[in-house]
Amino acid sequence: MSDDLFGAAEASAPAHAPQRRDAASRPAVVPLAERMRPASLDEVAGQAHLLGPGKPLRLAFESGKPHSMILWGPPGVGKTTLARLMAKGFDADFIALSAVFSGVREIREAVARARAARDLGRQTLLFVDEVHRFNKAQQDAFLPYVEQGLLTFIGATTENPSFEVNAALLSRAAVYVLEALDAGAMGGLFERARLRACPELTFEDDARARMIGFADGDARRLMNLIEQIQIAAATAGANPVTAAFVDQALSRDLRRFDKGGEAFYDQISALHKSVRGSNPDAALYWMCRMLDGGADPLYLGRRLVRMASEDIGLADPRALEIALNACAAYERLGSPEGELALAEAVVFMACAAKSNAVYVAYNEVRRFIAESGSLPVPLHLRNAPTRLMKGLGYGHAYRYAHDEPQAYAAGERYLPEGVASPGWYRPTPRGMEARIAEKLARLRQLDAQATPSPRAVREDDDLPKGTS
Repeated sequence: MSDDLFGAAEASAPAHAPQRRDAASRPAVVPLAERMRPASLDEVAGQAHLLGPGKPLRLAFESGKPHSMILWGPPGVGKTTLARLMAKGFDADFIALSAVFSGVREIREAVARARAARDLGRQTLLFVDEVHRFNKAQQDAFLPYVEQGLLTFIGATTENPSFEVNAALLSRAAVYVLEALDAGAMGGLFERARLRACPELTFEDDARARMIGFADGDARRLMNLIEQIQIAAATAGANPVTAAFVDQALSRDLRRFDKGGEAFYDQISALHKSVRGSNPDAALYWMCRMLDGGADPLYLGRRLVRMASEDIGLADPRALEIALNACAAYERLGSPEGELALAEAVVFMACAAKSNAVYVAYNEVRRFIAESGSLPVPLHLRNAPTRLMKGLGYGHAYRYAHDEPQAYAAGERYLPEGVASPGWYRPTPRGMEARIAEKLARLRQLDAQATPSPRAVREDDDLPKGTS
């Protein structure tokens, strides 16, 4: 069974239908999540942006013509249910595969079944759950049958299909983005499920809110939590159910967070952009969200070091030092004490003056080098540790800046011959960088006033006469 469910109204089975029994005469328990699976499109909770009047998936259902698609969204929002409803609406054979457990043999069997259905004049809808877990060859195996019209392909994924689904397959399928269920949809679903599973139980408002919060927008998870609470409450004789009882009966490690998936990168992106946007509250929120979800604190520390260099730079060089110190503090103290040092760094960096001037200059120089190749170092800048090298002119007429007025050799050139002063580094008028900008402006003015003159040679250069 897929781990995916549309939060929705009751399925068609009656509430007290007799259950089938196995060989040991034990009742076959159908999970509440399955009993609550929607029987029609109108019973689906959430996804109004796709299923509302005139919206894409609603129109696809009404057209009567199925098309291949990728359903992308977090767990428990209805990817499997949509595929089942589509097969029902189009009166098509429904074949479900899980990329976790299926391989080439299962794909071949599905194709053979689709051919048999076609001979009987029926369409086949092939649903592949967690399609991102299929490798390239397995994904490519569907292409000819999709192109022939033998199969209508529906893939479900929690990962960004841009990265996880082959371009060839992606180009033949529409992509629909499903969203986590909001509090309103989850609240309605909670009440319908309670009436179905445990009408004798009452829930205090705080307990209800706590369970919806634990479910984190995942309808299947909410169903499972209701079943867990039903069993725990019956065992403990708890009625009404309180928030304290919910906390005691349920695990708190319930957040939706994939340490290598879409949610992970979305949240680190939100953290980075909140720091860049100088919003300490938002930055602290996203950092704590990631810690709450199980992110490695030292990974966050490494990202803070990057932010200090990329987005704050020389506007406030203390940011880099504070980020590095926060990492060191966490390594020494561990969790949870060390996390406070990371929080301090996040807040400081969000409040600090911002400059990406070094980051921009760095990227421009890298591009220039890639395009210009290996330009030679000018002779006067070369090191001359031997008499032969000095005889070849290495280091000749180099101007020692400390011997110059204001310790600056006005008019001296330090770039390769033929490279005009490009001005890659453009300091901003913010924080310490504003003072840097003033200093560089003064030095450029000295350069402009400098008159060409023979290069002064330091006595310790000891160059042979007549070398050039």
